Amino acid sequence: MKLKVSLPLLLSWFGMSGMPSQTLANTEYFEIKHNNQVIADVVKIDEFHKLKLALNDAQNKPFKRFSAILKKHKDCRLSFAMNAGMYHATFEPVGLYVEQSKQLYPLNLQKNQFGNFFMQPNGVVAWNKNKAVIQTTQQFKNTDFQSTYATQSGPMLVINGSINPIFVKNSESLKIRNGVGIKNNQLYFVISRGRISFYDFADIFKTQLKINQALYLDGSISSAYIPQAKRNDQIYELGPMFIYDESKQCD
Repeated sequence: MKLKVSLPLLLSWFGMSGMPSQTLANTEYFEIKHNNQVIADVVKIDEFHKLKLALNDAQNKPFKRFSAILKKHKDCRLSFAMNAGMYHATFEPVGLYVEQSKQLYPLNLQKNQFGNFFMQPNGVVAWNKNKAVIQTTQQFKNTDFQSTYATQSGPMLVINGSINPIFVKNSESLKIRNGVGIKNNQLYFVISRGRISFYDFADIFKTQLKINQALYLDGSISSAYIPQAKRNDQIYELGPMFIYDESKQCD
């Protein structure tokens, strides 16, 4: 679906069936609408001990698809999944990746390289069982936050309440995009339904969700598993993935 979005947007707190925001397990889902058309799906999470990152299976092979995680862990009650940052052709993360308190890939401090990851400032989303943070890469480098999980991506969408100044209003560069923001120690995962510019996507976080810190995850390949939205994207092979499960079977 090709959709060029003109803001301001209308935030709708109603689900696919016209009911108020829907809750599955401990995730809350709602939609963002424009002209009565859903343009983005949002999942809010605040129980961080059930939110994880997944990259490789027991044979150290990339999962690549949400369905592969479910196949390996048949008893896993997966209630949300989304691609979790940029990766190389080998499916290895481009930047920092921490899984189960182990740093598998280091913080990437390179600048002036080609690609969205290196648009400045880029940043990190990290969490432990009690707290989550979204910070610029430099801020994260200078903190001692004890991460159980962390992934680096870029660019930052919203920084201290302002849209990243490198974004251009009315840009013709339109892609399906996904990102994550933080407010009141709750993470908001957002993925567009159609193609949208960097600026308009960032404005969903700033203006509609009132979020002061938000990080871009990726574009074009952006994928999500959201049962409340009847969404189960399986088109692209993915690198790191966020997963939210209700059991211990996905460890």
